[in-house]
Amino acid sequence: MEEDDSTKVLDLIKDLVLRLLSHNPTSNSSPTSSDFQKSLRYAIRILTSRMTPSIAPDAAAIAESIKRRLATEGKSSQALTFADLYTKFASKTGPGSVNNKWAVLYLLKIVAEDRKCRQSQFESSMLLPSLVASDPLLGKKSGAAPEKEWQKGVLLVAKDPENLRDVAFKEFSNLLKEENEVTEEVLVRDVLYACQGIDGKYVKFDNNSDGYVLSNLVKASRATRTMVRKLCEMGWLFRKVKGYISESMERFPAEDIGTVGHAFCAALQDELSEYYKLLAILEAQSMNPIPLVSEAASSGNYLSLRRLAVWFAEPMAKMRLMAVLVDKCRVLKGGAMAGAIHLHAQHGDPLVLEFMRRLLRRVCSPLFEMVRSWVLEGELEDIFSEFFVVGQQVKAESLWREGYRLHAGMLPSFISQSLAQRILRTGKSINFLRVCCEDMGWADAATEAAAAAGTTTKRGGLGYGETDALESLVDEAAKRIDKHLLDVMHKRYKFKDHCLAIKRYLLLGQGDFVQYLMDIVGPDLSEPANAISSFKLSGLLETAIRSSNAQYDDPDILDRLKVKMMPHGTGDRGWDVFSLEYEARVPLDTVFTESVMSKYLRIFNFLWKLRRVEHALIGTWKTMKPNCITSCSLTKLHHGVKLQLLSTLRRCQVLWVEMNHFVTNLQYYIMFEVLEVSWSDFSNEMEAAMDLDDLLAAHEKYLHSIFEKSLLGEQSQTLCKSLFVLFDIILRFRSHADRLYEGIHELQCRTIESSLPSRDKSKKNRTTEKSLETASWIADGKKALTQRAGEFLRNVEQDLAALAKEYSSLLEEFISQLPLQQHVDLKFLLFRLDFTEFYSQLRPHV
Repeated sequence: MEEDDSTKVLDLIKDLVLRLLSHNPTSNSSPTSSDFQKSLRYAIRILTSRMTPSIAPDAAAIAESIKRRLATEGKSSQALTFADLYTKFASKTGPGSVNNKWAVLYLLKIVAEDRKCRQSQFESSMLLPSLVASDPLLGKKSGAAPEKEWQKGVLLVAKDPENLRDVAFKEFSNLLKEENEVTEEVLVRDVLYACQGIDGKYVKFDNNSDGYVLSNLVKASRATRTMVRKLCEMGWLFRKVKGYISESMERFPAEDIGTVGHAFCAALQDELSEYYKLLAILEAQSMNPIPLVSEAASSGNYLSLRRLAVWFAEPMAKMRLMAVLVDKCRVLKGGAMAGAIHLHAQHGDPLVLEFMRRLLRRVCSPLFEMVRSWVLEGELEDIFSEFFVVGQQVKAESLWREGYRLHAGMLPSFISQSLAQRILRTGKSINFLRVCCEDMGWADAATEAAAAAGTTTKRGGLGYGETDALESLVDEAAKRIDKHLLDVMHKRYKFKDHCLAIKRYLLLGQGDFVQYLMDIVGPDLSEPANAISSFKLSGLLETAIRSSNAQYDDPDILDRLKVKMMPHGTGDRGWDVFSLEYEARVPLDTVFTESVMSKYLRIFNFLWKLRRVEHALIGTWKTMKPNCITSCSLTKLHHGVKLQLLSTLRRCQVLWVEMNHFVTNLQYYIMFEVLEVSWSDFSNEMEAAMDLDDLLAAHEKYLHSIFEKSLLGEQSQTLCKSLFVLFDIILRFRSHADRLYEGIHELQCRTIESSLPSRDKSKKNRTTEKSLETASWIADGKKALTQRAGEFLRNVEQDLAALAKEYSSLLEEFISQLPLQQHVDLKFLLFRLDFTEFYSQLRPHV
């Protein structure tokens, strides 16, 4: 039976050699030829050899090695063909298939490599070459190394009776012992100690080198020292990370590191725990012997320095990253620390990215808990000043503007500025409702927001990498809480009603009230400021309220309206110091702050001066109107005096008309094109406001619009001063007009008296004695009366002429400055004052 098998194998070998030679046109494939006989002997020697390779059998690995070698040699098409053939070859299973596929591939690979190493071309070149006997991977059989020689172009393979291969391994082992005083096993153990921050027997930490080094007293090769130094970098990094953790945990006071810092240390400690597990595994493996090619060679530990370098590849990358983070975060805390760590998470390596995300989830957990507590409960649980929202103790009226602010240095880079502003405003709204409005309705709104965002008020599903969930929670909370806050401001505290009350009283929009108030306080305000009683003025204010439509307003609004006397000096009159104020209480004082009310006071003073000038012109008109009727009593005057009187009256009336035109148009511009338009815009923006910041911005815009359009802005100061000078001139005109008509009245009385009989004259003298005492220019006799009257009228006319000239000059100067103003609405004032271009035509001649 054995002979039949041998015959069958021999026939198969012959058939294989014949097939291979038939593909070579230069070889004779005849079974009787010398080429065939030599190739057959070569094949039989190879197939009957007893050599065993030392590498582990792995068909897929050796196939991949062959394919990679073909690709690197530029034979891409052959690599693809081989890959396709190997796939078909590996898929064949069952009866008739080759079971030991790895052996076939290994044989072909070694023979192909030997073909390239041969120096001469021998006759059996078309048969794949035999195994190269000098290759150390050829293995062994029963401890005997093969012996090789070339005879007539054929490689003869036989066993090595002298065990030359074992001798070579022993010589190599002895050479290593001579170059290194310590064994690699000992160095591996010392390196493992160094990687735990512990000095070994030969590898110790050197302060001068700031690292673990192999002692110079130890005899070792340069390559070994280099490898030890590279591996001990892990120990240096470990010391840095471990030292930071220990220093942070022992640091005092605790606010120097904070909750985020503690979370960072805990996350680092967990990573070191995984590192400890790896070191335990490596120490266990270091006790296992390494399988050697030669059984006679001395066996060492399995964990060599080079194997240790492979094991340390991934942990080294993590440890380096942790050391970088430790250096970066040493002086940081809170949001600044989280932001610095986040910057290192922007990495393309999946290993680094996953490691950083895992670390940041732990580090950012305290920050996200602070955000959840702030936007849902208004609680600022920031004991160690780590949060990007900072609070401070302020009065209730300053809570919204000054109570809380963003700390840019603590804002992590993964939270945008707009999101941070929404977070700030949401928690601020809760505290404003709780402190200033004494309202707890925000709690229901926060609960609804948490439910809508998919979280709860006690525990939130927030964390690093969940920016969408954070934005959803903040948006839902802000939308509901801000709406509730605006409802409280409008419905409970009647914000719009108070704004309207300020417009009606401080901005003089309640016409009948203002007119009546000015009529009854006018006599008192004409007195020196230090002689006026504020209590009396308060009583007059109550009278004006009860006598006008203001009496129907809400009592709470009327109760807030007060008389305010501004600081005054010597020579000031009551008109200069009188003003009204509106008392804004919590929470309205958040909008109507002291600075805001001071602006309202400036606007009131401006409008009050304008109304005073208007009131003065109306008073002058009331004085002038009846004298036009009674002028017929002056027919007995001298003709020259009569003409002079009519000329003076005409000049006075013309000047009054010019001043009245200016004041009327200016007042119309202020009351309608400034106040009413600004109020309309403010009302629309008030309705569209989504939160308290929008409401504050709308009111600030409203107040700024009035301020700028009313010539009270910083860039209109020169124009405003010119306007106040014009007001003073108009008030001076009122005094001149009053003096003129008082003199006319006295002249009428004296004229009538001179025409009466002596008996009636004496009686009249007794009744008018007191009034005539002030008329020093009236003397006895018609001639003296005419002379004194003419002199008085000339003086008045000269004063009016000088006043008119001064007024015209200042008015033209005022109008010429209007086109230079930046605010576009001032063009409407220019059009109203000079719509006929009268002043424009006069200006070049001035």
